[in-house]
Amino acid sequence: PETLLEAELFCHEKGAFTGATQARRGHFEEAHGGTIFLDEIGDLAPALQVKLLRVLQEHTVTPVGGNHEIAVDIRLISATNQDLESEIKNGRFREDLFYRIHVVSIEMPPLRQRMSDLTDLCAVFIDRFARDYGKSVRTLSAECLAVLAGHDWPGNIRELENMIRRMVVLGNEFAVLQEINREPPAPA
Repeated sequence: PETLLEAELFCHEKGAFTGATQARRGHFEEAHGGTIFLDEIGDLAPALQVKLLRVLQEHTVTPVGGNHEIAVDIRLISATNQDLESEIKNGRFREDLFYRIHVVSIEMPPLRQRMSDLTDLCAVFIDRFARDYGKSVRTLSAECLAVLAGHDWPGNIRELENMIRRMVVLGNEFAVLQEINREPPAPA
């Protein structure tokens, strides 16, 4: 919920809301002197966009339920799958916040537009999950890679990551690949 996210990001005082039994440092305060990463910043509620803009401009946070400011020196890195310029035109994202965070922009095309990365990404995920789950899987068959390369990846990298995780955990790449070739269920 928006109020909980506000308390998590900006900190809160004891008694600021139901369940706030003690004061708590927020993520911005914890990141002081370092970097904070905000994923899906394009989905941030308008009220929180205002508060984030204030933090970036003033370099301070005010705890929820408090009336004092805490200095924060942070570097913000953010990501989104939204077209923020369109969101600005549609009134869902603040233009001033956009220009505050749009210092260095890295556009990352979806996986379907950079299939040349597929083999390397699969290798990274296989290595990670084989270690995590104590499995001996090290590679995918050429047939498996061909099927993966033919998929459109609507879920992007996360879909690929979960697909590889299932393959490693189950130890059966072809059972998982059948999911790719299946028609999605019809909406109810």
